[in-house]
Amino acid sequence: MKSRAPSILSGDLVLTGSIVSEGEVQLDGTVEGDIRAGSLIIGEDAVVTGEVYAETVVIRGKVSGSVRARQVQLAATARIEGDIVHAALSVESGAFFDGHCRHSTDPLAEKSGTSASTASSAPKMDNRPPAPPANKPASVSSIEPPLAASKPSL
Repeated sequence: MKSRAPSILSGDLVLTGSIVSEGEVQLDGTVEGDIRAGSLIIGEDAVVTGEVYAETVVIRGKVSGSVRARQVQLAATARIEGDIVHAALSVESGAFFDGHCRHSTDPLAEKSGTSASTASSAPKMDNRPPAPPANKPASVSSIEPPLAASKPSL
């Protein structure tokens, strides 16, 4: 198999859309969309708003979205706002992470929470208005007599 050069996306690049690569991607710019790569390096000044899928990912910049990778490395300058599903995780002191972290033996094979197959297996929504609670009367006047009738006669 022939060795391929990494794809380098420079710091002045702003991309709106998804990136798909089987090889190595080095990102130093801004991406608003999902990234799927064999190996991904997110530079210190890079910003990703979307989901990240990779065999290995090194994060030095900011990611707002979920990360799914076999190996995840969070550098001291990393800022993650989203969930991480991983087989192996390393976190340097100083890294910021706000989300849930879950170990998985095969994080790339699992379905994402927003996939179409998960949505189709979700319970169907009922558009009817909710029924009143069983222990609460429909109206107070049907149980209590009117105030005028409850006064004692003198």
